[in-house]
Amino acid sequence: MSSDGKSGAESLDPEQLWLRPTEPRRGRRPSFSRETITAAAVTLADAEGLDAVTMRRVAAEVGAGVMSLYSYAPDKETLLELMVDHVSGELTVTDPPSGDWRADLKTVARLQRAHMLRHPWLPVALSTRHVPGPNTLAFLEHVLAVLRPTGLDGAAKLEVFAQITAFVAGHVAHEIAQAAVSRSPDRAAAEGRYLAAVAADGCHPELAEALSAPGRPLTPDATFTRFLSRLIDGLDTD
Repeated sequence: MSSDGKSGAESLDPEQLWLRPTEPRRGRRPSFSRETITAAAVTLADAEGLDAVTMRRVAAEVGAGVMSLYSYAPDKETLLELMVDHVSGELTVTDPPSGDWRADLKTVARLQRAHMLRHPWLPVALSTRHVPGPNTLAFLEHVLAVLRPTGLDGAAKLEVFAQITAFVAGHVAHEIAQAAVSRSPDRAAAEGRYLAAVAADGCHPELAEALSAPGRPLTPDATFTRFLSRLIDGLDTD
C-alpha cells in the first residue's frame, strides 16, 4: 500500500515510472541500478514463481538493504510493472509486416506464447498490470503496423491486441496447469475413466457424441495452433 492508502496498482504514476530519471537524486551513487533489481526479480520469478518475489528476497539477491530498493520500486506492484516490461524486451521483431495481417498476427501470438512459457509467471502478471513500458510499447507498435491492412480504427486495433494477448495468456496458463497434471499418470487415467462413465450413463448424449468423434493431435503446439486459427481467422474487421 502507498502512503495515501491506495494499492500500488492504483497509485502508480506512469510518468514517474517511465519518463523520469531512475537513479536516486541524492546521496552516494549505489552499486546497483533499477535494471539490476528488475533482472534479479525476474530470475527469482522464473525459478520460484511470483510468490518468491519479495522486496527482501530481491534486496538479498543484489546485496542491498531492503529500504534502498524503495527509491526504485516503492512496492511489489511497481516492481511487477518493471519485470513485465523488462522481459518484453525479448519480443524483438526485426522483419516488417508482410501485409498478410492474419499470418502476421499468428506469428505475434506464437512469439507471445513462447515468451510466456519462458516466463511462466507472466500470464498472472499480465492480468494485473496497467501501464505499458517502453519495451511493451515497441512490441505494440509492431502489432499495430501488422493490423494496418485491416482498416480497423485505432481503438479496435488496440482491442485486437488485448484480445490476442488475453487469449495467449489464458491458453499458456492452462497449458502449464495441464502439463503439471500430465506428470501424474494415475490422475490422467482416473479422469479418462470418469469421462467414459459419464458418456455411457445415457444422460449426456451430446457429450457422448463429442467424445466419440475422431481425435485430433493433442500436442501443445497443435492444440494452440487450432485454437489460434479459430480466433484469428474469425476476427471481424468490418
